[in-house]
Amino acid sequence: MIVRSMLLIVTGILVACSSFTINYTLEAEFSDDWDKFENVAKTHGSMVSLPPFELSPQASMEAVDAAIEVANAKLNAIAKLKPSEMTFVNTIGALDDISFEVSLVANRTYMLKETSENAEHRSKATEAIKKVDEWSVGLDYREDVYRVVNAFADTNPNLEGEAKRLLEQTLRDYRRAGLHLVKAERDEVEALRKELAAATTEFRTNITKAKKSIKFTKSELKGLPESFLEQVKTGNDEYTLQANVTFHYLNILRNAKLEKTRMRFSAERLVLASEKNLPLLKKILQLRAVIAAKLGYETWADYRCEVKMAGDGKTAYDFLINLKEGLEPKWKAEMAEFTKIKRKETNDPDAVVHMWDIFYYENLYKKEKFSVDAEQLRVFFPYEQTLKGMFRVYEEIFRLKIIETQPNYKWNDKVTLHLVYDSLSGEPLGALYLDMFPREGKYNHFAMFPLISGKQLPSGHYQRPTVALICNFPTPGKDKPSLLSHDNVETLFHEFGHALHGILTRTKYSRFAGTSVPRDFVEAPSQMLENWIWDKTVLDAFAADYQDSSKKIPQSVLDKLQEAKKATIARHYRRQLSYGLVDLGLHTLSVDEAKAVDPVKLSHQITENIYMKPQDNTSFVGYFGHLMGYDAGYYGYAWADAISADMATVFEKAPNRYYDKKAGMRLRREIYEVGDSRDVNESIEKFLGRPRSLKPFLNDLGINK
Repeated sequence: MIVRSMLLIVTGILVACSSFTINYTLEAEFSDDWDKFENVAKTHGSMVSLPPFELSPQASMEAVDAAIEVANAKLNAIAKLKPSEMTFVNTIGALDDISFEVSLVANRTYMLKETSENAEHRSKATEAIKKVDEWSVGLDYREDVYRVVNAFADTNPNLEGEAKRLLEQTLRDYRRAGLHLVKAERDEVEALRKELAAATTEFRTNITKAKKSIKFTKSELKGLPESFLEQVKTGNDEYTLQANVTFHYLNILRNAKLEKTRMRFSAERLVLASEKNLPLLKKILQLRAVIAAKLGYETWADYRCEVKMAGDGKTAYDFLINLKEGLEPKWKAEMAEFTKIKRKETNDPDAVVHMWDIFYYENLYKKEKFSVDAEQLRVFFPYEQTLKGMFRVYEEIFRLKIIETQPNYKWNDKVTLHLVYDSLSGEPLGALYLDMFPREGKYNHFAMFPLISGKQLPSGHYQRPTVALICNFPTPGKDKPSLLSHDNVETLFHEFGHALHGILTRTKYSRFAGTSVPRDFVEAPSQMLENWIWDKTVLDAFAADYQDSSKKIPQSVLDKLQEAKKATIARHYRRQLSYGLVDLGLHTLSVDEAKAVDPVKLSHQITENIYMKPQDNTSFVGYFGHLMGYDAGYYGYAWADAISADMATVFEKAPNRYYDKKAGMRLRREIYEVGDSRDVNESIEKFLGRPRSLKPFLNDLGINK
């Protein structure tokens, strides 16, 4: 997942690659010293930087105020340009410069809002982000700046490549903001968008703040691994779990033998943040519907999808519905298997599998039918060993070198900093922070946070990116390392793919850099990298029992895991489709429908139709963070899966499969480096070497069309 503020602009540009045949013995020397890293970057015509994080709540407020003041002065200068003075550099290029400079402050402030150990700092950072969001909306309505941009566009400048694309998309932004409307209507849309920006920031913040401790006895936690119970023991026969911590939730839902335990924990999880967020969601849906209508769109989904690959809400909806129908036979067969197991376990011939049961009986089905117990694989994936192993894999295929260094500042003691080099030329490519374990007040999912975007600076130097992975993997035990599940490892490989997408960029303008691609494509490169952790050659390079390194995961176990995954793939996708269709359902409302809608009732109706009947007295939409930022975009996960399955065939057919350097460098060159500097359809076809196809994805799902 990618997390961005309202303003955020990330990175990517095409560059010639070095020969694939250079031997590693000829590669450059690398240093873990930041000063040397900076100096080497200069010899390559680039700059590397770490964010100057504000150390107090007031400092964050002041930094945002100062950034906005400087930006406004530069906007005033653009507005004063005479027709004879206008150039691409001092109009369109200058706007990209201004957005980039504000994003430097906004991005680090947003991350502190989600990660600072100081509750007051998180609160002040939230206020500061609301200021940035309001300013960024107002930027679209600077009529004096718009007149200059329009006047420059009317000269029909002879532009090509990224510059031409930047002008086109800048004009598109103004149209989508309603600059073609009469002033009174424009002003109304601006005010509504500012109100919406503040509400969405508040919704996200409420999710981050939401927490709920639930106490159990050991007998109530029967079925959970001892290694997990050791981490949550808080008394003689007391175990305290956090409903807001995802790996606690999944452990309960997959392993707790007592149905009342699963039911209780699920009920608490699915009402988190609802008291504050349900009224907010209602307001947000109304604002979005009104804004879309005033801008000339039938629905908010049409407005949001216009700039994505889907193009409109109906295309996104039809894609999900077609998948739903294609999966119907397999979904019914899987549910029949899960129901059979529950009836046998409970001795109740009429037992029904409920929402809080589905993960548990899916897990039992895998164990019984395929002899797969995913919990037993944790010993092969201690966090540090797995992280370093993943680094080596990506170093190999993308020709990189990743070295840990000491940060000059870290917001938590467990944060680490890593330098990323091109292994052939020795060029510094960027920096990566890792904040990988849960704690109170921290963002509670998994995401890549861009901090410094890639961009060609006015000085002529190229600004290399800095990003952060904010994750919540299992915490280390008293005498044990953090042991990851196979699913966790899949997530790690996925999220690091987003980090690479950000770091490897070479676009000239920050507007197009890295993950600033259409939202229904952004997950595809990362989802494709999940294939690596199903390959024994890859896993053998790092997956070994931490107590006995001679023990590796047998191929037979991987085969069984793969069988089990395919045997339950309809369950996985029907859940994904339910989220996507809830999202689209909430965002295809007319203005009157948005006023009348009960978001919980509508979401429950859709969920029951597509997946399962929701648990009574729950309201997961209040905790559905993707509704902010990924609004009318959750369909993009399945859409991107279809693309990633096709992209994976390049490696599957390559001579060295998942270690193939030529395929890896093609991915780096044609996808990661170019970002959105050209149409992503062109980038996909250049990587594939052919038009894209749905066949690999449909084959994975067992759908033959």
